[in-house]
Amino acid sequence: MLEKRSTFCKIYYSHIQTIKVFLTSTMFLSWSCLFFSCSAPTNVEKAIENQILHFGLGAEPQYLDPQLATSVSAHNVLSALLEGLVSENPKTLEPEPGVAESWSISKDRKTYLFHLRENARWQNGDPVTAYDFVYSYRRILNPDLGSQYASMLHVLKNAKAYHQRSIPWEKAEVGVRATDKLTLELTLENPTPYFLELLNHYSWFPVHPPTIKKHDAFDRIGSQWTKPTNFVGNGPFKLKDHRVNSVIEVTASKTYWDADNTRLNGIRFYPIEAVDTEERAFRSGFLHLTQTVSSDRIDYLQKNHPDWIHFEPYLGTYFYRFNHLTPPFDDMRIRKALSMSVDRQILVEKVLKGGQKPSFCFTPPNTGGFTANDQFEYNPQKAKFLIEEYLLEKGLEEMPPIELTYNTSEGHKKVAEALQAMWKKSLGIEIKLLNMEWKVFLSTISKGDYSMARGGWIGDYVDANTFLHMWRTNDGHNQTGWSNQKYDQLLDLAETATDSQVRLNFFQQCEEILSEEVPILPLYFYVHVTLRHPTVKGWYPTLLDHHPYKFVYLEKEEEP
Repeated sequence: MLEKRSTFCKIYYSHIQTIKVFLTSTMFLSWSCLFFSCSAPTNVEKAIENQILHFGLGAEPQYLDPQLATSVSAHNVLSALLEGLVSENPKTLEPEPGVAESWSISKDRKTYLFHLRENARWQNGDPVTAYDFVYSYRRILNPDLGSQYASMLHVLKNAKAYHQRSIPWEKAEVGVRATDKLTLELTLENPTPYFLELLNHYSWFPVHPPTIKKHDAFDRIGSQWTKPTNFVGNGPFKLKDHRVNSVIEVTASKTYWDADNTRLNGIRFYPIEAVDTEERAFRSGFLHLTQTVSSDRIDYLQKNHPDWIHFEPYLGTYFYRFNHLTPPFDDMRIRKALSMSVDRQILVEKVLKGGQKPSFCFTPPNTGGFTANDQFEYNPQKAKFLIEEYLLEKGLEEMPPIELTYNTSEGHKKVAEALQAMWKKSLGIEIKLLNMEWKVFLSTISKGDYSMARGGWIGDYVDANTFLHMWRTNDGHNQTGWSNQKYDQLLDLAETATDSQVRLNFFQQCEEILSEEVPILPLYFYVHVTLRHPTVKGWYPTLLDHHPYKFVYLEKEEEP
């Protein structure tokens, strides 16, 4: 996610593939100044005048296609390039008018009628129409595309049946209809209280039909439509440059309907996975924002730079996946034993240190009014008994080594090493750690080519369904091989429940099944710990870490 060139103290370092230590770093002007004492202004110093936000992105997004993307880093870029039917309030994330200037909801709360703006435009000047949304939703639901997020649209009438090839589009009568150029009707299977919030997820963003057709991308992964020279979006910014593992640069779009109120002239997203490298980039004035902070640096930064470090709520769960299709995790006793021998309290207090909370269930507390009972227990004695029982039955003297896969990150490494030590001490199990670059990691997990792997889930909307739905049989995000018919039935019942308390009770039963069968190992609930420069304004703490960029701007700090 970054770019490089070679003027010693000017723009960027050259991209030298052989220098592995710099492969994931951004080798730019401010960095050279940091190491060689140049006096050129930093990015942050120049930003007040040019209104360019410099954003630490974390991992390089796997896709900039909203109907194939699956990551937080992809969301951070796509929300600049595209806009859905609704937008969101920068402080509360309450739905606000986006491409649709207004909407109405039927009495049974199953039909939504959206009235699109006449001045909504694609970046090539084409009007944004209701037909564009019909085309986009048909594309993501097309089973040949293979979108992991297609299930997000299953709330639409007959969408699931079409996506699962039960009926063709022409006969499915999927609940997506353009009544005219500027009017879109969406009909749901059941009343969905969080439906308007759903629309702010990138899977609901429109794509430009002529561009998709031109590049044969309707049902094909790997087309060229997301290249900067080809990308046509409708958001507040347009894609100017994308250099993989270097930089993704966007500039303000003049065709955006609310361009007059967009204060930033551009954003540069830098994919820097190494947390220490990202902090150095921030301290040198290269970045305004980081994605995370090393736990080893939290105490120092709180003491010496309290105006930089921020601890903000974040609706997410950190967990490990078990591959149920391969030994030893095809046996529930092993999954339970590993879960019972993890001291989550020690993990958050001694390793993470950022205010995270240990998770004894999967859904974070008070998610849309739902708080699960604690289910996963800490019981190393019982865990040891389960392991001994397993070994006796299998005729083994000791457990074979188990491989734990995680994507390259100092934070993930520290968690993995902590659990490695716990499992060695409590159970005598040898854990081999295997780290991978982000894209390779995603591909490995999707293929099921792992034994145990790091996972994290950030809510797509504020409702328990966003967490529990991912463990449904064959859901694109499941990727464990686990399936439970009763669990699926409970989710179906929750979708149709009209009584909110009854609905929450179904969710509670889902959590009980997760703790009983242990398809995954919840570890802790997130707190977002980041560095942010005081000149960044219009950036508010939100539960989903969404920050609509048209409200963000840069302003000089007040003199003390």
